[in-house]
Amino acid sequence: MSGKKEKKNGLPISINILEALAKFQQIELEDVEITFDELELRLTPGMVTGVPQVMPPAVPARAKPTSLLEAGVEVPLEEYAGRIVEVTIGATKADGGTRGSTVTIGGEMAPAYYNFQSKTPHKPVIAFDVFDWSKVSLPRAVKMHYREVLEDTPEWARMCVDKFGGEMINLHFLSIDPLIEDTPAKEAVKKAEAVLEAVDVPIAIGGCGDPKKDLEVFAAIAEVTEGERILFNSVTLDMDIEATAKVVEKYGHTVIAFTSMDVNRARELNRKLYDFLPKDRIVMDTTTAALGYGLDYAFTVMERCRLAALKGDPELNHPLSSGTTNAWAAREAWMKMGPEWAPRELRGPIWETVTGLTLLLAGVDYFMMMHPAAAKEVKKMIDNLTSGKEPSEPTDWVSLKL
Repeated sequence: MSGKKEKKNGLPISINILEALAKFQQIELEDVEITFDELELRLTPGMVTGVPQVMPPAVPARAKPTSLLEAGVEVPLEEYAGRIVEVTIGATKADGGTRGSTVTIGGEMAPAYYNFQSKTPHKPVIAFDVFDWSKVSLPRAVKMHYREVLEDTPEWARMCVDKFGGEMINLHFLSIDPLIEDTPAKEAVKKAEAVLEAVDVPIAIGGCGDPKKDLEVFAAIAEVTEGERILFNSVTLDMDIEATAKVVEKYGHTVIAFTSMDVNRARELNRKLYDFLPKDRIVMDTTTAALGYGLDYAFTVMERCRLAALKGDPELNHPLSSGTTNAWAAREAWMKMGPEWAPRELRGPIWETVTGLTLLLAGVDYFMMMHPAAAKEVKKMIDNLTSGKEPSEPTDWVSLKL
């Protein structure tokens, strides 16, 4: 071994050896002892002999999707043992009344607008609220439409039918309230007759909420309008149920059974009415709370009643009524608020519309409403849901052009 030796970390290595090693990529050593303070090994794949090498599979290039994934959808069909009773309001000349048309509500055999299972037999009806007292407090957004007829109840009713397309009129007697004007029953009879002459659609008669005075007025109007099949609004658990029901039955009318958001109390009232009235004379009202003021509770109670009826409960299988006008009791519907809430002329009708549309999906058959725009929008949705048209495909939005 010749040449200069280099000593690195105590290991003598000939320069010639280093030069020779530089020509090779692989060397084999025998009887060699090497001492390291630190050792780093780098193994190149494929260079270790005796060990089979498994190469990772090639990752395919990602292709852009050209269509949506297809998924099967099953219609949630269910058998329902019950059916909602049909109630007809109003009577034509052929039926012994004077109305130009009648309305029939109820008859459902499946939850609201399960059109894939059972078509809605009768469209829900929208009735306009009219008051006998010109001093009734109305929000400005409502009053602006009726200002010219507030002093003339029959003309108010005529406007609702001729101009706004009301299918029924709800004539509310507020002046009969002992705490307001305590108008006698005979005056209420005259006004009811005047409204019947002004319009030819079916009407409903609403009281003031005083159990005794309401019964007195109902009895007087029912007798004079015998055969007209008026809808009296309403009989409650704190009224003389027997006397009220007998008046309704005797003169051929119908009635709303009103309870306050309690399914069991609704059953109780209906059960008591059955002793004096056939079921096809009873409409059920479990109270309407406005958007933001308990609408979720109102919806839940109505939905529970409807589902229980369809499942066979014989004490709840009645058409549902909603005092949708209660939406105007919400201060957000009429009160002056910040600019982000403006304008009030739109906010109020929207409040009534949303309240009505929500309860429409709970199965309400009869709506009492007040603002023309709100009534129009709810009517539009009713027509849409009952049109019989096939629903659009849920994927149509992908190719939708605006």
